[in-house]
Amino acid sequence: MITAVDTSVLLDVFAADPAHLATSQRALRRVIHEGAIIVCDVVLAELRPWFATREACLEALETLGATFVPAGRDAALLAGEAWRAYRRGGGKRDHLIPDFLVAAHAKHHADRLLTRDRGFYRRWFKGLSVMEPA
Repeated sequence: MITAVDTSVLLDVFAADPAHLATSQRALRRVIHEGAIIVCDVVLAELRPWFATREACLEALETLGATFVPAGRDAALLAGEAWRAYRRGGGKRDHLIPDFLVAAHAKHHADRLLTRDRGFYRRWFKGLSVMEPA
């Protein structure tokens, strides 16, 4: 089982978020036990500012066993198509292209997405298996 992990879950752990740390840690332990975890370009970019150096950021991901897998052309195109549907469907700018790239990456490269924003992803990416920390 390959699980793509969203930034929110990783920051819960790396920044020790008091509201979500325990549930995100449990969820990460579970998905690591069940298989591989991956992150995409967007997640890596969103994590980077939280660490003093590039090396520290990469080391934190390596400690979890996370592998960086670039989104790729097909995922990028799917993200753009889903974002267009979102905007045409009346979507405000609450969600931007990076959110869509995370979901499209998961749909193309993983069996599921671990995130705290499951409703949004399920609505715009039918068939994407979404797991929420609990």
